[in-house]
Amino acid sequence: MMRGVTGRLMLLDTASLYFRAYFGVPDSVKAPDGTPVNAVRGLLDFIDRLVKDHRPDELVACMDADWRPQWRVDLIPSYKAHRVAEERAAGPDEEEVPDTLAPQVPIIETVLDVLGIARVGVVGYEADDVIGTFTGRAKGPVDIVTGDRDLYQLVDDARGVRVLYPLKGVGTLQLTDEAWLREKYGVDGRGYADLALLRGDPSDGLPGVPGIGEKTAAKLLAEFGDLPGIMAAVDDPKAKLTPSQRKRLDEARPYVAVAPKVVKVADDVPLPEVSTALPRSPRDGETLEALAERWGLGGSLQRLLTTLATRPA
Repeated sequence: MMRGVTGRLMLLDTASLYFRAYFGVPDSVKAPDGTPVNAVRGLLDFIDRLVKDHRPDELVACMDADWRPQWRVDLIPSYKAHRVAEERAAGPDEEEVPDTLAPQVPIIETVLDVLGIARVGVVGYEADDVIGTFTGRAKGPVDIVTGDRDLYQLVDDARGVRVLYPLKGVGTLQLTDEAWLREKYGVDGRGYADLALLRGDPSDGLPGVPGIGEKTAAKLLAEFGDLPGIMAAVDDPKAKLTPSQRKRLDEARPYVAVAPKVVKVADDVPLPEVSTALPRSPRDGETLEALAERWGLGGSLQRLLTTLATRPA
């Protein structure tokens, strides 16, 4: 997998990007049959801009084969529970997705496949986990494109791993490295997962430790190094903890015992053998032409094809 890859690898948190495209491009953008394709065209425009601006050698569209893995729910039942549209006895629960976005996802997947852009989702794992595993295996620099701050935990200056966080479309990106993390949160990439765990994240249904907000979490990590160091301090009467901090952390032991596995992205996903090289021409030009006509992909697809064909060697 990725043997010999030393060029710049770009990993897309694809759902994060097509959600942004869906809400950023008017739903009046439709196929000839009236089907909205604003997320499809918006994502193609995003990829075009990312390839132009950041010149990756390799690119993978990472997918959520399971947006709420059971093994995470078993550890913390509230994990993403508020986003469940329908519980299913077999297979993943259905995520709440806007009515006019859901039908566009299969179109996105087909277009990426026909373009020849690597698309990877692994049963039982989220896109974050796929991204974490690809990042761990990469031999060269990695750009992770996501609107999800959870992936800040992968930032690593020594390995050239950074997060490109969209502020407005993908034309304005926050280039997140360790200096930015330290200035904003007081932690480096490795410390971000512990910070998020202590602080909690309502958008993911993670309760955190009551009374330990972001600033307190950062101070505790600065003082004691990491989560195990903080919990060791709870048992040390000489450690510099306030009585309320000590009490709250002590009471949160059941949560703290299981949360690291939930919060930290997996780095051991069984990735399929796949070519991550960014194509210069589509895998199947004839099928792509038919898809472009059927779904009215117009200038968005043409611009991306031109960018792929003419990018520097």
